[in-house]
Amino acid sequence: MDYKSTLHMPKTDFEMRGNLAKKEPGILKEWEENGHYQKILEHHKDEKPFILHDGPPYANGNLHAGTAMNRCIKDFIVRSHAMEGFYTPFFPGWDTHGLPIENAIQRSGVDRKSMSASEFRQLCETYAKEQIKTQMATEKRLGQVADYDHPYITLQKSFEARQIRCFEKMALDGLIFQGLKPIYWSPYNETAIADSEIFYKDVKDATIFVKFPVADGKGILDQDDSFVIWTTTPWTIPSNEAVCLNPDLVYAEVQTEQGKLIFLESMTEQLLQRFHLENQGVLRTFKGSELELITYHHVVLDKECPVILGDHVTDEDGTGCVHTAGGHGLDDYYACMKYGIPPICTVDERGYMNEEAGPECQGLTFEDCSKKIITMMNEKGLLLAVETMVHSYPHDDRLKKKVIFRAAKQWFCSIEKIREAVLDQIQNHVTWHNEWGQIRMYNMIKDRGDWCISRQRLWGVPIPIFYCEDGSPIMEKEVFDHVADLVEEFGSNVWFEREAKDLLPEGYTNPKSPNGIFTKESDIMDVWFDSGSSWNELEARGGDYPCDLYFEGSDQYRGWFNSSMIVGTAVKGRSPYKEVLSHGYVVDSKGEKMSKSVGNVVNPMDIINTNGADVFRLWAMVSDYKQDLKLGDSNIKQVSEQ
Repeated sequence: MDYKSTLHMPKTDFEMRGNLAKKEPGILKEWEENGHYQKILEHHKDEKPFILHDGPPYANGNLHAGTAMNRCIKDFIVRSHAMEGFYTPFFPGWDTHGLPIENAIQRSGVDRKSMSASEFRQLCETYAKEQIKTQMATEKRLGQVADYDHPYITLQKSFEARQIRCFEKMALDGLIFQGLKPIYWSPYNETAIADSEIFYKDVKDATIFVKFPVADGKGILDQDDSFVIWTTTPWTIPSNEAVCLNPDLVYAEVQTEQGKLIFLESMTEQLLQRFHLENQGVLRTFKGSELELITYHHVVLDKECPVILGDHVTDEDGTGCVHTAGGHGLDDYYACMKYGIPPICTVDERGYMNEEAGPECQGLTFEDCSKKIITMMNEKGLLLAVETMVHSYPHDDRLKKKVIFRAAKQWFCSIEKIREAVLDQIQNHVTWHNEWGQIRMYNMIKDRGDWCISRQRLWGVPIPIFYCEDGSPIMEKEVFDHVADLVEEFGSNVWFEREAKDLLPEGYTNPKSPNGIFTKESDIMDVWFDSGSSWNELEARGGDYPCDLYFEGSDQYRGWFNSSMIVGTAVKGRSPYKEVLSHGYVVDSKGEKMSKSVGNVVNPMDIINTNGADVFRLWAMVSDYKQDLKLGDSNIKQVSEQ
């Protein structure tokens, strides 16, 4: 019997397969034509608002899988609140200033130094807008419902003007200052690097133990005594300004074939073994405090330097006698400042030793200088040991290359003056949905030094400072207001198109410039100041301060969450967000970090074009986003078959 003829199946136009990749564009087009986003807002216009402030992705290259995942989950959060009856405006944002775009323009064959700053900046702006267009198309294809007709973009005139007004408020409140301090510096990009752009990687370097011969023993030590220092950065020896001892630790004067050496008593046998020297007797011991202000001969330059004291010196490694270069380390800087010793810097912005390093080192790269110093110390009979060690060293997260600590005149935001207020916000006024989030953020602010906000680049918002003839900076409300008004009308390029006198208020005078001559700052602001002031956009669009939620990757505790908290508290007196939620990284199907060099990068558009956006969204929805999320063919296949 033919059972087929006995079956009465319903006739329907409903297809057996979803064909999402083909059908979704039509649905999205219908949403756009019907004003789907605007209708959702209209339906809830009189209800309580819920505002998720968008952390702006960087406008460079295609939208990567992590940002696509972030966009999906934000869409779930916003739409679910709309379904619960909240008024949910959502403004997508883009971060558009900074070094990656400058590098992209130069890689295209543009010679930055062959054109004016204004012309180069115009190329950067055009490039950034093209990147936004590409990324926006991907976001829309993902099905995110948002106000794409009115995104906030950090290169917009209104955004830049509001950012300058934030700077103004902080400057007039005494939170902005100029100083010469050691900061992370990229010699390859010739600019300061933000703390949040640093990662540490194990590297193998030469370390050296060197004798610093006593010059004036102050009746305590003899001229044939030598302090023994240890350093992992021999290139900083020309910058040496002091030897730092711990005031409470005990130091020994030890007779050896190399003369009388001064180092920690507790490390005597260990150090002599490393130097291959015989202990011919401990002659005397001293507390570190007894040796304060004894001087020694600088081993590269013709000068004497003092012995100073510092609690940061430990007996855990080294010799207890710390080679101190105030221009190349924060501990060294603070120790020197207590004694009125200003920092010096013997390396230029490109990583080459300058004339202050002495004739034998001048012109060498900092890495070649390390080799030269080892040779010089050996020839002078001052080298006790050379060893190779693996240690953790800071690198630029973008270039993956070494950075250096280098003293440079920079603009800073004082963290010390607002630290307690910020810590109070973290502890008592923000809900942290990741249980470890509050502790991480608290510790970062508790231990953070002053924020270096200046960058030696062109593509960004200028630091709106003028200088008088005597070099003093002008920090006056009238001037700041005038610059902000100019930027609001013409954009920040006006700073680079006009001379200082044409940027100042008409008829402006200053007693420190009797000849009426003024100059302007050439540095731009750290891009984290840009995005850190982006909460301004919500207020400008009628939203409340603070907003309800910030939601980004876990790396933003040291990035956007951090800079927003600092700028918001400094300007408004409280955190710009009520709640914080973070997600993990998107990794490949094996749990490995995605990398172009490895070839395991997943382009979300490849998934969308093959499986449809809803499959990608479903993957984001069912994954435990607080952990790292695995993404690959196997993960998508598993989701698509559910």
